[in-house]
Amino acid sequence: MLYTFRHILGFLKEKKSKYIYGIIVLIVVDALQLITPQIMRSFTNAITDSTLAANNLWVYPALILVVAVGIAISRYLWRILIMLTSRELEYWLRNKLFKHIESLSQNFFNKNKTGDLMAHATNDLNAIGAAFGIGIVMFVDAVFLTLMTIIIMAINLNFKLTLIALLPMPFIALSVGFFGKIIQSRFKSVQEFFSNMSEKVQESFSGIRVIKSFHQENKNLEDFNISNMSNLKSNMKLVKLYGAMHPLITLISTMSLLIILAYGSKLVIQGIMTLGDFVAFISYIEILTWPMMAIGFVVNVLQRGIASMKRINILLDSTSEIIDKNTENFDNIDIEFKNLFFSYPNTVNPVLKNINLKIPCGTSLGILGRTGSGKTTLVNLLTRLYQVDPGMIYIGNKDILSYSSEKTRNLFGVVPQDNFLFSSSIEENIAFSDQAIDKQRIIETSRISQIENEILNFPNGFQTLLGERGINLSGGQKQRISIARALYKNPKILVLDDSLSAVDTDTEERLLKYLNGELTSRTAIIISHRISTLKNLDAIAVIDDGEIIEYGNHLELLEIKGLYYSIYEKQLIEAVLSKEA
Repeated sequence: MLYTFRHILGFLKEKKSKYIYGIIVLIVVDALQLITPQIMRSFTNAITDSTLAANNLWVYPALILVVAVGIAISRYLWRILIMLTSRELEYWLRNKLFKHIESLSQNFFNKNKTGDLMAHATNDLNAIGAAFGIGIVMFVDAVFLTLMTIIIMAINLNFKLTLIALLPMPFIALSVGFFGKIIQSRFKSVQEFFSNMSEKVQESFSGIRVIKSFHQENKNLEDFNISNMSNLKSNMKLVKLYGAMHPLITLISTMSLLIILAYGSKLVIQGIMTLGDFVAFISYIEILTWPMMAIGFVVNVLQRGIASMKRINILLDSTSEIIDKNTENFDNIDIEFKNLFFSYPNTVNPVLKNINLKIPCGTSLGILGRTGSGKTTLVNLLTRLYQVDPGMIYIGNKDILSYSSEKTRNLFGVVPQDNFLFSSSIEENIAFSDQAIDKQRIIETSRISQIENEILNFPNGFQTLLGERGINLSGGQKQRISIARALYKNPKILVLDDSLSAVDTDTEERLLKYLNGELTSRTAIIISHRISTLKNLDAIAVIDDGEIIEYGNHLELLEIKGLYYSIYEKQLIEAVLSKEA
């Protein structure tokens, strides 16, 4: 059990005083509840003995009121100490989980679904919080209130009647043990189906353009209904289990009350018990019903918490395969690939083979190749998104593995193929790399990326809020805002991964004209299918099937008359045909 909750032991140690004080106050509440039956006992006996006087009649209601006020104040305190701390646990663990997931490599996100991760960060953490909130409360009630009630009933009232009344109680423990294991298994199934449904919802809303363009709303709805129905069925299995367990525990508890009514009334008639004792006994049995019920509830809550904690442990135990050191500083940023081979995890065929390439600091390199030839993979390795073997990539004449991934990534300003934009303002998207927004810098970079005028034409200019993934922008606008975001960072190495594919040729020419000024002060790596984008760069590498088959500047590659020359001729013909059209 302790091993299951190993990742939150630090928090529990830090907050143990709050939990201890909360449990003490909770015990005080339970103790105060046990006083009221004694007051009723004395009051009833005073009536039957005819010792109750009119001048002291107020004493009993006053005592009950004092006890009630004490219970109310104490309940408020334990709710603050225990329940609030359980919410702090959720907050603390959610931050820890989010930070840990952010630190994992790209390969982790390739294997884990977004919907599943969302379920972990919501339902699972809520279940853990409940285990260390209401779960603790019910556990203390189940233990302390049960023991103290039984002791008072046995010593202070009637030992024999207490034993008889408790005869059905062991069946509660047996029922709880039987249902507990099934609850944990079914709750795990509920969480898994919820994860699948969350993933389906996330995919549907993110891909709504594709769904509508292919007129697949009904088909998508059918798929969602299947996922939703599976989620419903898994929940119903759990609900049916609860539906059987809780009434069963209540029935067993009620059996004790029936025994008291049958046997206890006989003891009163025989004069063995006073009427006040009998009234108090019934009150204690009613009090005992809740902790008996709490046994069932606490097992339910704890089993949920354990099941969820095991799921969270899988995430927190996940490690990044990225070797991260923090010992070296950059002397210079010359880049060199030496006999680079790379295969994605769990695959056999290498994506990159025998890559040997130098990119001197301050120079520009273009990368051209067919789709799937390994161009983006080369950049991903350079920015430490995947782990590479030692001795294959060097920066500043030192192995890239000798630098921390944070230091390495700080060198780069990357414009990826997917051009992900956040659901915030254009200004915040461009200034994403800096907490303090430099408005002048935003204007400069948007002007260089040829998007300034279009942004100013929006009703709210740079304050325009973007939809999810920038859905209210065209493809070319998203690409140019992404370029502005990379330039705003003022990186030493600028990487453009096919970032002009959605831009028309006239805009591309203007953008490259302005961009050339930025490239003179930094190293640049530009991946593109358009030779017009690459022809003015210092060098161009042509990659095919994971290997560099041609290398040189624009004129040198044309003289070779290989793949580069073939692509160049095709694009010339396409340009002529488009002008004629």
